[in-house]
Amino acid sequence: MQNAPCPLCQPADGLNEIWRNAQLRVIHVPDAGFPGYTRVIWNQHITEMTDLDAPQRQHLMDAVWLVETVMRNELAPLKVNLAQFGNQVPHLHWHVIPRWPLDTHFPDAVWAAPRQRSPEQQLAWQGFHEQQEGLLPAYHAALRTALGTL
Repeated sequence: MQNAPCPLCQPADGLNEIWRNAQLRVIHVPDAGFPGYTRVIWNQHITEMTDLDAPQRQHLMDAVWLVETVMRNELAPLKVNLAQFGNQVPHLHWHVIPRWPLDTHFPDAVWAAPRQRSPEQQLAWQGFHEQQEGLLPAYHAALRTALGTL
């Protein structure tokens, strides 16, 4: 366990929270490199998937898969990266990250150094990024609707 207060246990920034129920919450991660980046966070401070019982694990994964499905439908990424680490913040959470050939790191991992891009590629990314940012309100609304079925 870490000595510092857990950042995922702190009160959520209402602007970033998309949806919440008694077990988990879904937040928007404002990352300029990956518009639509979403995180699914278990509300209780635990560190591993196996700390949950089977129905809780299923509930969490149902939420992760719903986020991926809605992301694919609303944002149309080429690929979706799913990750659950917790090395730096040992609080159970999943990253759901849309990926496109124009993104700053593609095809490398999101934690790799950004790739060198030509001025034309950078300009194309800026336009694409603005377009994706414009889709986020509809994406978040669709997430709220889909997650409300859990």
